[in-house]
Amino acid sequence: MLKCRAVWRKLAPLARSASTQCRHNVKTALNNGRRQAFVPATHMSTGPAGGGGSENTLYVVLVGAACLGGGAYAYMTVRGDSKRYEERISELASRSAKEAPESQPPVAPEPEEAAPTSEESAPVAELSGETESASAEEPVTEVPAEPAAPVVEEELPAPSELEATHSEPPPAPLESAEEPVTETPPEAAEQAAPVLAEAEPVAEVPPEAVEEAPPVVEEAPPEPQAEVLEALPAVVESEAPTEPAVTSLPESAPAPEPVSAPLTLPSHAPYLLIGGGTASFAAARSIRARDPGAKVLIVTDEPNLPYMRPPLSKELWFSDDPSVTETLRFKQWNGKERSIYFQPSSFYVKPEELTSAENGGVAVLTGKKVIQMDVRGNKVKLDDDTEISYDKCLIGTGGVPRNLQVIEKAGDEVMNRTTLFRKIEDFKSLDNVSRNVKSITIIGGGFLGSELACALGRRSSETGLEVIQMFPEKGNMGKVLPEYLSNWTTEKVKKEGVRIVPEALVKSVAFKEDKLEILLKDGRQVKTDHIVAAVGLEPNVDLAKSAGLEVDSDFGGYRVNAELQARSNIWVAGDAACFYDIRLGRRRVEHHDHAVVSGRLAGENMTGANKPYWHQSMFWSDLGPDVGYEAIGIVDSSLPTVGVFAKATSKDTPKAATEQSGTGIRSESETEATAVTPVASSTPAPVMEHKDEYGKGVIFYLRDKVVVGIILWNVFNRMPIARKIIKDGEEHADLNEVAKLFNIHED
Repeated sequence: MLKCRAVWRKLAPLARSASTQCRHNVKTALNNGRRQAFVPATHMSTGPAGGGGSENTLYVVLVGAACLGGGAYAYMTVRGDSKRYEERISELASRSAKEAPESQPPVAPEPEEAAPTSEESAPVAELSGETESASAEEPVTEVPAEPAAPVVEEELPAPSELEATHSEPPPAPLESAEEPVTETPPEAAEQAAPVLAEAEPVAEVPPEAVEEAPPVVEEAPPEPQAEVLEALPAVVESEAPTEPAVTSLPESAPAPEPVSAPLTLPSHAPYLLIGGGTASFAAARSIRARDPGAKVLIVTDEPNLPYMRPPLSKELWFSDDPSVTETLRFKQWNGKERSIYFQPSSFYVKPEELTSAENGGVAVLTGKKVIQMDVRGNKVKLDDDTEISYDKCLIGTGGVPRNLQVIEKAGDEVMNRTTLFRKIEDFKSLDNVSRNVKSITIIGGGFLGSELACALGRRSSETGLEVIQMFPEKGNMGKVLPEYLSNWTTEKVKKEGVRIVPEALVKSVAFKEDKLEILLKDGRQVKTDHIVAAVGLEPNVDLAKSAGLEVDSDFGGYRVNAELQARSNIWVAGDAACFYDIRLGRRRVEHHDHAVVSGRLAGENMTGANKPYWHQSMFWSDLGPDVGYEAIGIVDSSLPTVGVFAKATSKDTPKAATEQSGTGIRSESETEATAVTPVASSTPAPVMEHKDEYGKGVIFYLRDKVVVGIILWNVFNRMPIARKIIKDGEEHADLNEVAKLFNIHED
């Protein structure tokens, strides 16, 4: 067909020229009644002038043949299109007849079924110029799932009509011979598409029809309802709404599958808090207290909402609930139950709704890590390449547990049997391990190691678990407590069922015969099934390089000023902050109360408070429900100490302290209190004689005769007094009189 069309386009100019000359000559001959001699200038050939009768006859024959050929070509083209159209319609009708039940005789459709729906009639009306309107709601509910074959035969034009429409004789002028060739097939295709929509849902069109009418099938989704809605032109949408039709679908029709929108994170947060620990939560609460409409976004790489860490090594281990690892609820020493989470999920705003929240709120973006900071552009980049800008930013990334190099170099078998205790997942893992192994060795004699040793020691009496604690000091808590009190604490831990290995320096660790062999530098060897490394915390300063923040070379952590500010619009709080203490100098503290207080102050300063950090945070540790202590300031066993002790009663225990304060996290209640200035005495400090039993007392840590640290041993709810003593920074001639301020001699 294409070749014939190309030949015809080349011959058409010649045929037109010849026919024009032929008509001119014939007209002249008829007017004169005789044959005319032809002028040479009008010759279309190279023959001699004059005569030319044979040439005129040849021209007439050529023109006639061209006309007949063009007409035959157009006629055959139209007939071919009509024939293919009839074959397609017949195939559709036969397919519908096969799918209909054989026992059901062909019947005429009911009036409402025969009437085209708005979705079906709209394309036809648009093409043919009809202006009939129908309700978009009613036809959708009445569309039959599988129209029968007779319906197709009635609604489709008869083959004879189609033949008459597409087989009109070609016009006489040759100039119009191209029109049927180029315009007729598209018209037939456009008319075929709406008729097919009337006959049967688009989803039932066979593959052959899909190839013939791609505009209808390729853009339609699988569900018939979605096909009809997408096929509607813009004109129909203005005449009849389509949304009610979707809501009134019959029960038998399959509903369109809902498309879940991707999570849209806020691109900007007025207050951005990096890290989901205690410091960030305290800052968020402080910001909202000073700015009730504030929008705060917390970004944490943990999968959990902000929670308190102390119960992970304390109260949770003494719970009687077998599902405590799932519920993470525990009973405090006062018997009250609570969760380790600061607030339930209902307290927070969803991250994707934070921007539109009218009254602001606190949103937590879990499982995301900030990997880069642009302090000049006031934006951060997450590990999924998402960027979030901010007005004010707090870094509360905390720290990561340290590990011994000999363990890291020992290989995967040793590392797989070693726990670095810090998060909820670590608590769950160690709890599971303690129930399935025979021996656990804790390396470390600090707060965490001693607490875990006592907790697991209590469990050993029930399950037969062997618990070993080793540390390089002579006694438990040797770096914090005076030697006499460290020795007493060591004996207390032994009574809990823990095997103590003091002055232990680990030389190597190896996995042999399904056991971990720990070789010490003095030649001693310890075999165990699992190791818990509790050897300190390394501040997380991964963002220092990209943010251009200074890291302290002595204490570690981000260096901040007395207002906890690292740079303009950037604050640091918690374990990662190396702050300037206006009383004690440059410090870094790794305790819960410091995270609470520094986070609270940073939040206030982010809202414009401009307050210096003078508050002395405290920390506490409980060796079970009967022995506990609280400390503040610089407590270093290498400093001179003075201890004042008294006989303890049943009220002088952590359990009794929580019953009185009403909270298991004692610092939360004590940091809000204030204390009066203690009265100094002129009496010289007596020499304290230590006894074997230390029921309760106060230990003062001195530097240049000034108290820089205090430990309250089984003395609770007196921390504001200790804080006031350190803040004043005065020399005291008689610390025994100062100890009386804590009422340790009262029954």
